[in-house]
Amino acid sequence: MREISVATYNIHKGFSQFNRRFVLHELRERLRELDADIVFLQEVQGAHAGGVQHAPHAQHEFLAHETWLHHAYGKNSVYDGGHHGNAILSRFPILNWDNQDISAHRFESRGLLHCELALGQSELVLHCMCVHLGLFSRGRKLQLGALVERIRRQVPDAAPLIIAGDFNDWNNRARLLLAQELGLHEVFETSHGVLARSYPVKFPVLRLDRIYVRGLSVKDVAVHALHPWNRISDHAALSARLNLL
Repeated sequence: MREISVATYNIHKGFSQFNRRFVLHELRERLRELDADIVFLQEVQGAHAGGVQHAPHAQHEFLAHETWLHHAYGKNSVYDGGHHGNAILSRFPILNWDNQDISAHRFESRGLLHCELALGQSELVLHCMCVHLGLFSRGRKLQLGALVERIRRQVPDAAPLIIAGDFNDWNNRARLLLAQELGLHEVFETSHGVLARSYPVKFPVLRLDRIYVRGLSVKDVAVHALHPWNRISDHAALSARLNLL
């Protein structure tokens, strides 16, 4: 039974809560300490003009450097100063990847980043999806529908699957849909009986960030919200150790 470690983190474009400090260099050190095989990131800047002097232009490449040799970035929100989106950093080779536009309206650009990873010497393919859903209930319902449809269409029933990210799911409607429609389970609910509190990082009360899995069992989970994590981003990071079934 093979163990896989994962983490998910909304990095707030490399700024601390309330945009007080640019913390991307510290954030990279904290991510490396987690030692995760696969990292799911949201609000990653793929390009920017101006802003912080000497800031990396492609944040996912800077974060991945020398630790995660394989990475993919999905550009979602484009503006005059650059663009941002989701990213997946991986120690496993990425065989294929695609970024699907799941925006519900023109005021919120959202995407679904889907990577297929090769697990070592085996022929087993791990499907990974990184999401950052919208702020409004109607839009999230449409986006979850697009997620379900993509999985039904492109992920074999026997293939292991991980979906992680910032779901903005205030009323926990994703749980029933993903469990009933696709047989997925959330790792913190499986381990502790309740979703993790992840936002705001200074005093986490909202359960926005999730890690859903299928074809994997949960070994242990952790929320990273205490010092020094509360100095970077406005979300807590989540991590989990999983075993392939």
